[in-house]
Amino acid sequence: MSTLDPSTLHQLYSEHNSWLKGWLRVRLGNAADASDLAQDTFVRVMTARHTTPIREPRGYLSAIARSLLIDKSRRRAIEQAYLQALALRPESVEVSPEVRLSIIEMLVSIDTLLDELGTRTREIFLAVQLEGLNYVAAGERFGVSVTTVKNHLVRAMTQCLLLVET
Repeated sequence: MSTLDPSTLHQLYSEHNSWLKGWLRVRLGNAADASDLAQDTFVRVMTARHTTPIREPRGYLSAIARSLLIDKSRRRAIEQAYLQALALRPESVEVSPEVRLSIIEMLVSIDTLLDELGTRTREIFLAVQLEGLNYVAAGERFGVSVTTVKNHLVRAMTQCLLLVET
């Protein structure tokens, strides 16, 4: 596998950057954010491993940009939820920008991890960890055995430990 050669990357950028910015501007309603996301898209293209030539450049670029839009949207939603949770606290909490960024990055990582677990594993994990269900109650709720609940929790906890180690 190899990355795109510089001339191919330059040609891709020259031919499709303006189109991509316009495509993103329509979705974002903001030229500055569209330019930033277009640049991020080309950075992804530049660092990606390509085994075959890109046959449909606009489809390829829009798929990457769409993924980045989703990531940005998820991050913004997590950040808003965090800020709302802080605002609901009775005492004033002063958090430095560095600590806030660290917390938001960890929340995004946790959200991504939970999303990658699979629906059943995620639901069982959240029911046990957040709702406090015991294994028997979780098994009854999801129509599975206690052993299956334990297996799902082991899978989820293993992923959580891998996240902590990185």
